[in-house]
Amino acid sequence: MKKILVLHTGGTIAMQEDEHGAVTPNLVNPLYSTIESLSSIASVVVDDYLNIPSPHMTPSLMVDLAKRLKERVQNDSLDGIVVTHGTDTLEETAYLLDLVLNIENPVVVTGAMRSSNELGSDGPHNLISAVKTAASDEAYGKGVLVVLNDEIHTAKNVTKTHSSNIATFQSPQYGPIGIVTKRGVNFHHTLSHRECHPVDSLTKKVSLLKTYAGMEADIVDAVADAGINGLVIEAFGQGNVPPAIMPALDRLIKKQIPVVLVSRCYSGVVQDTYGYDGGGRTLKDLGVIFTNGLNGQKARLKLMVALELTTDNEQLQQIFLT
Repeated sequence: MKKILVLHTGGTIAMQEDEHGAVTPNLVNPLYSTIESLSSIASVVVDDYLNIPSPHMTPSLMVDLAKRLKERVQNDSLDGIVVTHGTDTLEETAYLLDLVLNIENPVVVTGAMRSSNELGSDGPHNLISAVKTAASDEAYGKGVLVVLNDEIHTAKNVTKTHSSNIATFQSPQYGPIGIVTKRGVNFHHTLSHRECHPVDSLTKKVSLLKTYAGMEADIVDAVADAGINGLVIEAFGQGNVPPAIMPALDRLIKKQIPVVLVSRCYSGVVQDTYGYDGGGRTLKDLGVIFTNGLNGQKARLKLMVALELTTDNEQLQQIFLT
């Protein structure tokens, strides 16, 4: 029988709703009753690592979590890992773990949209599906996976798409790579490439700005004055920005502060298609780094990781091609 670590970090999956309707962390993890029923699936060990709402999660805590998981794999002869996590920043933690964890063992991140004592709570079922996935031979070597609502998604492509629906986690354009059924785990495709950049800390400050009609340079300058080491811009469509911010982006790049471009659209990639002022072609000529389908929050984490490896703009561009 596979040995699976279930490591808790908090979130709605470990919370309860009180008599006034407020959902708050529970001192005693309500998932323990579910864990007792997992004995037919795997030999489960538990680590109550954190108990925080996911908006309290930070990149530094994510790196510490990665270290903890690596230590547990090395010291405890684990076959797989399940991390329970709040859903608001779940995709970011999953992606950061995928970027820095250089292990082949399955790592599955799961959570819940409804608190443990709410009617129709999805937490227990998601935990069972996650353990099934982590114990699956087919999950080996696939990187960090996200499992909720009986769907298996890659950390790179998954995102939270609805504020409250239990089917909130989707992979726009790509879809899930597998499903969990009563009889087992079925993978129907996998990522063609997985990257890994092991780092021990994240020391660089990277900000994220979303473009909007009429955006002016002062907002970019204000962020730059905060002492950032990098900036991610969520651009319109294929990768276009309001022309008024072009001088501010130029000033950043001339100061050797990298600017990374993503689309604010759910699907598609940024391209150097348009040659007008603020268009993708003019941004490319400026030295802006184009991504390969990441959303803004994940591109920010990737830039934080990349800046621990290099500050050379050409090398950063190569990292973001994958």
